[in-house]
Amino acid sequence: MLKLSLTALGLLDKSSFDAWSRQKQAAIHKAVASGMQTGGKVVTDTVRSRMNADFTVRKPAFVKSLRAKVYDRNPDKLPALLIGSRIPWLGIHVRGGTLSGQMLIPLLPEHQRIGRKAFRRVIDGLMRTGNAYFIQKSGKVILMAENIKENQGELRRFKRAERSRTGAKSIKRGTEIPIAVLVPNVTLKRRFDLEGVVRGQLPVLARAIEKQLSKI
Repeated sequence: MLKLSLTALGLLDKSSFDAWSRQKQAAIHKAVASGMQTGGKVVTDTVRSRMNADFTVRKPAFVKSLRAKVYDRNPDKLPALLIGSRIPWLGIHVRGGTLSGQMLIPLLPEHQRIGRKAFRRVIDGLMRTGNAYFIQKSGKVILMAENIKENQGELRRFKRAERSRTGAKSIKRGTEIPIAVLVPNVTLKRRFDLEGVVRGQLPVLARAIEKQLSKI
């Protein structure tokens, strides 16, 4: 899970908190947790809106994966609010960086994508028919497949990509079609400033906590 640590100073001084009676501390603890719960939902909605703007979102589940959770199990510590996603690859878009290891990058039509599971089904289908092999071209290692009837389903989108690249109106039976390029690493630029969005919403969170504290 992606985690970010942000702190707002001056909202509730720890020395002042320690000076209160145990009963008062419990009431403050509950108020802070309640404020985080309410304010966290507002912050989450704002972050989700930015995700929709910064990414080409095809599945609503991607945006919904961003959630806020309040941790308040320890009565001796003030609650903490975690805002993040369980989607592991979101972190690389937040930080930027290089992924290392042998990876197959699908050669699809421009602006089109294929999910990990769907791509695996393509590769599995090609391998079942023995129709998957590598060639080396211009210093690149490319996974190829022949245009055969047995792999019509697996090759459909890759044939479309090949027609787009070559300008051909159709792909003849037996024609070799590039499926993917094998690369040792991929470098991704930072695309989403999660910390910046959350930091900008700290006043909203602080007001939600202050509102609950004022009820004590």
